[in-house]
Amino acid sequence: MSAAPTQEATRILQEWNRGDQHASARLMPLVYEELRARAAEYLRHERPDHTLQPTALVHEAYLKLVDQDRATWKNRAHFGSVAAGLMRRILVQHARTHNAEKRGGKLEKLYLDETRELGRELPPEIVALDEALQSFTNTYPREGNVVELKFFGGLEANEIAEVLNVSTKTVLRDWKFAKLWLRRELTANAPHA
Repeated sequence: MSAAPTQEATRILQEWNRGDQHASARLMPLVYEELRARAAEYLRHERPDHTLQPTALVHEAYLKLVDQDRATWKNRAHFGSVAAGLMRRILVQHARTHNAEKRGGKLEKLYLDETRELGRELPPEIVALDEALQSFTNTYPREGNVVELKFFGGLEANEIAEVLNVSTKTVLRDWKFAKLWLRRELTANAPHA
């Protein structure tokens, strides 16, 4: 997102914080394409008959974002990080619901492109990634936030640093550590053929 729309989004988020009830409607056109691109990337490697589409994922996440009465938006990066977390939870819930409907089947694989950095063979399924990330975040909360913001939020290191109020070097170090930890965890728990 270029500087002008980013600044405009941040201004609208601040108006939203001050109680402007129309701010969310003005924000949507500024963030929609970015959120939809992220959603499309998450779903790109899905099976062809997958029922969740990028537009539906964005709309469901956006409705949940608009419903948040207690959120105090700092800026566009903060909004993006919350949206990333919501999309992650929606994808995981969708996978779990689908898996529960299958009789005796294996967990459905929801591949995400960036997981290739976490493992060079097959990318992990989203449920396994979510479980590993939860375990990681329980022990390493800041580093877990870095993973969620980068992987699910699509934020750059400098944006993550701003959201978490740390240096960009810290974010890059946390990301490197998280990739190694998650790769080891996902490899150790991967089903063997």
